[in-house]
Amino acid sequence: MVAENNVSPDEGQLVINVGPQHPATHGVLHLVITLQGETIQKIEPHLGYIHRSIEKMCESLSYRQFIYVTSRMDYLSAHINNHGCALCVEKGLQLEVPPRAQVIRVLMGELTRIASHELWWGAMAMDLGAFTPFFYAFRERETINDIMEETCGARLTMNYMVPGGVMYDIHPNFQQRVKDFIRLFNNKIDEYDDLVTDNIIFQNRTKNVGVLSAADAISYGCTGPVARGSGVACDIRKLYPYEVYNRVAFDEIIETAGDSYARYLVRIKELRQSVRIIEQLIDNIPEGEIQAKTKAVLKLPKGEFYSRVETARGEFGVYIVSEGGTTPYRIKFRSPGFSNLSALDHMSRGSKIGDLMAIMGTLDLVIPDIDR
Repeated sequence: MVAENNVSPDEGQLVINVGPQHPATHGVLHLVITLQGETIQKIEPHLGYIHRSIEKMCESLSYRQFIYVTSRMDYLSAHINNHGCALCVEKGLQLEVPPRAQVIRVLMGELTRIASHELWWGAMAMDLGAFTPFFYAFRERETINDIMEETCGARLTMNYMVPGGVMYDIHPNFQQRVKDFIRLFNNKIDEYDDLVTDNIIFQNRTKNVGVLSAADAISYGCTGPVARGSGVACDIRKLYPYEVYNRVAFDEIIETAGDSYARYLVRIKELRQSVRIIEQLIDNIPEGEIQAKTKAVLKLPKGEFYSRVETARGEFGVYIVSEGGTTPYRIKFRSPGFSNLSALDHMSRGSKIGDLMAIMGTLDLVIPDIDR
């Protein structure tokens, strides 16, 4: 759709709207793009179409209740969002989480990361014209959703993490089903490489497209695969290990090219690292309690508390200001999508309008994570 007053003072420039229709931007994101021919001159994101005032809502919810509102932000990293919130409450209460619950949390988090990267891989390929990978991705993702549903009763917004541990113990079938999935999935990643990663058309569409330097990634506050694709070491699981991440072996995937293909490679390689973490833990889940003993109504002491976790899209931070009551005085979430989106204009200038889908695809945007 062409915007009104589409002729700018510079002769030959055209201003167009991309979005907020869902097929254009994977959510209600509105981009106002200034073009010179087919070359992008400027991109202005317009946010707020799905804004639900989640941070303000959390101030009227208890420390048990507010955690589950965050499932609706980055709904593809719901377990990990809930995990970050639980860690912040536990820091305030100085709670010691039982070892069994710690391992279960990490297993659920890594399964969530795989499921999220699966959906991203299928959607990314489809954005560039390849339809088959979308079905391949959902084939394996469905298995993870089935495993989640059996233990949590949910497939998307899980509501499984609680202050002090997890809500339920794992299903008796959980370990065997996860091992069966991992055995199958290792071969499927090779299939993904054959289908997309090594495809010359895909490489031509992504190499040297949307280049972001390491300095610029840091300047814009990018985290996750977006920053690691530019050579920035920023994995919270390595820098600030939580739960049992300091006791498992895995590599932080870093690529230095800074282009769309590098960001793609980071996520594909992270699939193998998540599998590696799960393989180390699945047969070593300790016996014992799944929750620390807590009061029915939680009160954080007066003060400020912050926690951070590594979601599928980058650093998710939770900042709580407590006045000593049963609800937070103030909550602020640091969502990775918001900061990553801020680099879109810089990455896209000088590229063709046809390259925009590849660039946006490798940002892996989830719009409620940005609007909150």
